[in-house]
Order: sequence, then structure tokens, then C-alpha cells
Amino acid sequence: MSPLADQADLASIRQDAVSIFQAGIAAADPYQAVKRHLVPELFSNCSKVHLIAFGKAACAMAQAASEIIPAGMLADRGIAVTNYENVTRVDNVDVLGAAHPLPDAAGLNGAKLIAERVRNAKEHELVLVLVSGGGSALIPYPAEPITLQEKIATTDLLLASGATINQINCVRKHLSQLKGGGLARLAAPARLHALILSDVLGDDLSAIASGPTVADATTYADAIEILKAKGIWEQVPANVRQHLEQGKLGHIAETPKPDDDIFNNTGHALIGSNTISIHAMLDAARKLGYETELYSDHLSGEARAVGATLVAQCIERRLKSPPQNKPVALLAGGETTVTLKGNGRGGRNQEMALAFAIAAEQQGLIGNWTFLSGGTDGRDGPTDAAGGIVDRNTLQRMIQAGVNPTALLENNDSYPALKTSDDLVNTGATGTNVADLQILLIQPAP
Repeated sequence: MSPLADQADLASIRQDAVSIFQAGIAAADPYQAVKRHLVPELFSNCSKVHLIAFGKAACAMAQAASEIIPAGMLADRGIAVTNYENVTRVDNVDVLGAAHPLPDAAGLNGAKLIAERVRNAKEHELVLVLVSGGGSALIPYPAEPITLQEKIATTDLLLASGATINQINCVRKHLSQLKGGGLARLAAPARLHALILSDVLGDDLSAIASGPTVADATTYADAIEILKAKGIWEQVPANVRQHLEQGKLGHIAETPKPDDDIFNNTGHALIGSNTISIHAMLDAARKLGYETELYSDHLSGEARAVGATLVAQCIERRLKSPPQNKPVALLAGGETTVTLKGNGRGGRNQEMALAFAIAAEQQGLIGNWTFLSGGTDGRDGPTDAAGGIVDRNTLQRMIQAGVNPTALLENNDSYPALKTSDDLVNTGATGTNVADLQILLIQPAP
């Protein structure tokens, strides 16, 4: 095969990977998901509807809801809090932008407005809550006397420690007035119904946006243990430590548990998830002519290790069962973590893509291959990229540009590495968030 033909084939495979990724994002379209699940029967026997939305998909979800809520039933204007990149105009809704992944003062203001609105809801009124990924950071409302900066510092330490999303949420629930069922507690005795777009593996409703409308089975003791296990207990602010310790002693009320009476008048519906997006990708890959295989629907672990393991397992499978000259698509979804060891810039998807490219070179992955790892929200870590897309020539492009891929990976510097080789995936803000998606496409070697 000539180099020119090789490049043409690689370009085609890369485009297929992007198309499959976009199919996964489209399957999590929040506007259509609300349209499918918000039924007229929900509004029977209620006098007013209080519309609350928060998360990266808040605007699209709120727009759909505002078109369905019966005329004259909306109590005041709705409130939606989303990340700055996703702010758009919504009919009959006040939209507030806030920061993600680390919260800011704008998010605190939005959280206070939501709390006030929900607290004033009356019996026989409905609080309709539209929840999507990112909600934990977007509506911070620290328990007194913890300040927003102290909560940000704690979240920052957790993110850098490699803590899982469930571990981070456990701590945040016990530092918050809204998370861990706090919003449901404020809404009582009004009815509450939540439509939830999941960005959490396994779709645990108590973990999505830190579960503001559902019961929480974790405790103050659990939160303390997580901070100690990650070696950051002594680094978190004194107010945070004191609050958690007082909660463990029973001097501060626990988060609402499953048997709490406040949940007698609440309901929930899961309207989108990572699993739904994975199945959409499988379908898209088949239509493009690939033999498809689900690699994992719960991909987790250290991003760089996951990338290297995927290469090794792919090679092992090909040795055991040689391909029959057919292109293969291995697809996955999940959410990995990164333990920061350097001071570089990147995100978990970019780090996984760079690690995959390095491992593929070291382990001798043959054939025309392309690997894409991206966040469905369009933003991977504190960068403007959704993730990375690498191929068999990625490292060569980096080296020719004068960069050392391995050194950059060790410094958690995947963003500049992939930018140098033109291997960043840039979708812009997608308006949704159902965690991450991975696509590995391989055409047989000539």
C-alpha cells in the first residue's frame, strides 16, 4: 500500500470514528429526551409548577419542559443553571451561567435562588427538577460555616487525588445544603418529580449531580474515611474537617435516608445515559460496515493504564482470533480518573488517547487503527477539547514537531501533545453530558 493510500485510509477511519462518536452524543440529546418522558398526566392534581433545571443540559431540558407545561400553570419564571459554554435563551426561564468543574460565586447565587424557590413551594404544587451531569459543581451551596472557597479547595484536592466520582460526591453531599437529598427536603410538602440525564456509570440516581432529589445512603463517617484514604484529610480546610466531625458525632443532621417521609411524595425518571449512547454507537458502527464488539460499558480506572490495557487486550484477541479482513469496531463507555503527578494540561480522555498511542507503538499494534476517547459534554478537563483521536502516525507527527510524547504524558500534559499532532477532538459544548465514550477502529493490515 502506498503512503498516499495509507493516509487516505487513515483519514477515512478517523472520520468514521468521529461520526460514531457524534452518534453517541446525539442519542443523549436532552431536548428530545424530555419530550419523550414529560407526560401530561404528571400535571394532574397540581395547581402550579415550579420549573428548576441544573447541569450541562439544563437549557435544552428546560426549553422542552417549557413547551409541554400547560399554559398558565408555570409559577413565575423557571430557573436554569448551566455552565457558561452552554448558556442559551429559554422561553419563560431565567438562565444563569456558572463554572465547572470547580464552582464559582455565580453558581452559589444560582443555588440560593433555587433553594428559595423550592422552599416556597406549597402543598398541591409540583416542583419539576431537570437534572443533568455537572450539577454538583454548578449549584454549590455549602453548609454553614463552610465558605465557597473552602468547598472549592476540597473539591480541587479530591480531583487531584484520583478520587472516583462517587467518592467525590459522597464528600460533597455532606458539605452541601442541596446535594444528597437536600433539595427534596426543602421541597416538602410539595410534590417533586425529577427527570434525570445520567453521567454516572450504572445510573445510580444518588450519584448523578450528587443526588439532590433522592435519598443518600452515605454518611459523614464515609466522607471522612474517603479524605483520609486519599491522604488529603489534613490538607482540607479546618471548617470542612470540623463540619464532618460534628456530623459524625450526630450534632448535625445527616443527609435524608431512604426511609425518610419526605420521599413519599417524590418521583424520578431516567431519560438518558451512557448505556443508551453506547448502543447508538454500536448501531452507527454497524451501518458503516464494521464488525462491532462492546469492550466495556463500565470503563473505569486510571486513564493511562486503561489506554495501555486496551492495546494489550486488542493484540491478544487478534492473536487468538485473526481478523477475516473485515474492519472491527471496539466500543466502550465509562469514566476514568487521572492522578495528577505533573503540572501539565489535559483531561482524562486526552490522557487515555495519548497513552494508547504510546502503548500501541511499544506493543506493536498492527493494521490501520484509530482510537478516539471523548467526553459527551464536549469538554475534557479544564480544556476546550472534548478528548483526543490518535492513529498509527500520531507519535511520528509529535516527534517531527519536536515534542517527546512520553515526557508529556508523564507530566499530565496531553493537551499540548495532541494539539501538536492535530489530534484533539473539538466539538464545542454539546449541551449534554452522559460521561465518556471510546471508539477503537481497526482495518486489517495489507
